[in-house]
Amino acid sequence: MVTPPPPGRGASSNGGPGAAGRRQLRSTRGEVTASIQSVERAAHILGFFTVSRPRLTLSELTARLGMSKATAHRYAMALRQVNLLRYDPTSGEYTLGPQVLVLAAAARAGLPIITVAGPLMEDLVREINETVVLSVWDGEAPVVVRVDDGTERVVRVSVRAGARLDPFRSAQGRVFCAFLPDGNVPGMDEEMARSPKLRADIAAIRQQHVALNASELHGVRTIAAPVFADGQLVAVMALVGTTTTLSESVSSPAARALRRTAERLSEVHGHEGAGAELA
Repeated sequence: MVTPPPPGRGASSNGGPGAAGRRQLRSTRGEVTASIQSVERAAHILGFFTVSRPRLTLSELTARLGMSKATAHRYAMALRQVNLLRYDPTSGEYTLGPQVLVLAAAARAGLPIITVAGPLMEDLVREINETVVLSVWDGEAPVVVRVDDGTERVVRVSVRAGARLDPFRSAQGRVFCAFLPDGNVPGMDEEMARSPKLRADIAAIRQQHVALNASELHGVRTIAAPVFADGQLVAVMALVGTTTTLSESVSSPAARALRRTAERLSEVHGHEGAGAELA
């Protein structure tokens, strides 16, 4: 009879991990968790920079991160080493680094609709004089991938590219709820069961191809419309303004212009030579 070898330092007598193995497993899990947290914090730092706030001091980064200045400085230094941040010693301010432009170009190449939508969104800004936003679905929520906000208004609403929107409360999210295939919006069945208003809103969006959302707290109004390709929802275009400048009517001139632009983008997206067609 062959006698099995005694369990090693990393195994127990019943074949499971021994004390040393469990310690190593906990250590590995801890390292993975710490790495994920570091990536999340670095992403948060990059997300703090916007068109309206392209420059931030270390104190501002520290306040937004909610941690010590020494920790914020370590993250800033790491991002500088890979050219994701730049530091101006004269002003003591950080800006996004040149590597961000490389990543942006790669993102546009991976999502051609961003480039195709550009001229149409710029035309819509000039026509309606409101911020225009394009969002795509990331598997759980809408994510803003392009913003054109060169409006001439004294008060304008700024939206950050990369922002994730609420799938049920934002106008863009409700358009995705209305037109994505069943099962593609996590938690939608539960939300629909709890909210008769959500059910009614989604039914109206499917009929009108326009969604409206107004924030009573901040006075912001959003109008959103779907963008299709080969019969499938691929993006949502939205106007973002105030409750004073944007009407709550789905048949307002702004809403009609948005829907017309979204339909035009649906026509040209994915076709060869779309850029030339838009010129």
